[in-house]
Amino acid sequence: MNLQYITDKKGNKNAVQLPIEDWEQIQNDLIELEKLRDKKTFIYDLIESIEEVKLAKEGKIKLQSAKDFLNEL
Repeated sequence: MNLQYITDKKGNKNAVQLPIEDWEQIQNDLIELEKLRDKKTFIYDLIESIEEVKLAKEGKIKLQSAKDFLNEL
C-alpha cells in the first residue's frame, strides 16, 4: 500500500492519501467483515435460542408467548 501523509507546518501528520485501488479494496474488506460479523451474531443468537428451548423442555424455564415476544419489539 502506497500511503502519502499530509502534515501541518510543524510536521504533524493530519491526513493520509492512498491510491483509489487501495481504498476500494479497504471498502470491500470492510463490507466482508460486516457480513461475517452479522453471520457470527446470528449463529450466537440461534445457539442461545436452542439452549432456551432445551431448558424449557426440561421445565427449567418458561418461554414467553409469541404475543408477548412481539410486544417487546
